[in-house]
Amino acid sequence: MFQRLSASLGALIAVLGLGAAPARAGEVHVAVAANFTAPMQKIAAAFGADSGHRAVLAFGATGKLYAQIANGAPFEIFMSADDETPARLAREGLAKAPSRFTYAIGRLVLWSPDEGVVDDRGAVLQSGSFRHLAVANPRTAPYGAAAMSTLEKLGALPALGPRLVQGENITQTFQFVATGNAELGFVAASQLLKDGKALGGSRWDVPAAFYEPIRQDAVLLVKGADNPAAAALIAFLKSDKARAMIRSYGYELP
Repeated sequence: MFQRLSASLGALIAVLGLGAAPARAGEVHVAVAANFTAPMQKIAAAFGADSGHRAVLAFGATGKLYAQIANGAPFEIFMSADDETPARLAREGLAKAPSRFTYAIGRLVLWSPDEGVVDDRGAVLQSGSFRHLAVANPRTAPYGAAAMSTLEKLGALPALGPRLVQGENITQTFQFVATGNAELGFVAASQLLKDGKALGGSRWDVPAAFYEPIRQDAVLLVKGADNPAAAALIAFLKSDKARAMIRSYGYELP
């Protein structure tokens, strides 16, 4: 009888212990466009605190991240700097089409860390009073494509072509300008905010009519379809908390 009582008590303790245990934390691997580095780091921290899940982040140019995903990289969510690449992954059977949504709309800025270099109409591009202009690789970075579109609209590309310094992605492009390796460059508006405050220097907010809208889409990849942590992060990105953080970094919201 004592053995039966002990077994029953043990079973009861096990059941109670199971009910009291916290939900098992998961992990989700996320490929993130380089321009979204700072906001995504903050979002991932908030997501972890709220859900207990861990978001493992990898940053890079959209085109290069696409190539990694197409070649089998173990990413479960893709946060692109455009809307075409996630759509392409869905067409190719590598992403879940219904999950695709626009999480941010980016803005292009011509910036110099020095006062008085860039005017508020971008006329400096016509005057040519500089040696180097930084742009992101237009083949792999949507912000680079937007920069080249702007130069073409202004008719400045033939003259400025030899002065272009090309970054692998928008993060490297920003670094070229911030460190003085290029006097000015086309960067993401979000990069000019730090702790909610605008960086100094001079800037021209490029009119939206000069480039295709930089609609940044996220999509659940097939590798993450059965991962609860991936589903939780997709939901979190759509929450008011995440949207407020995105807006605080200078992005527009759909």
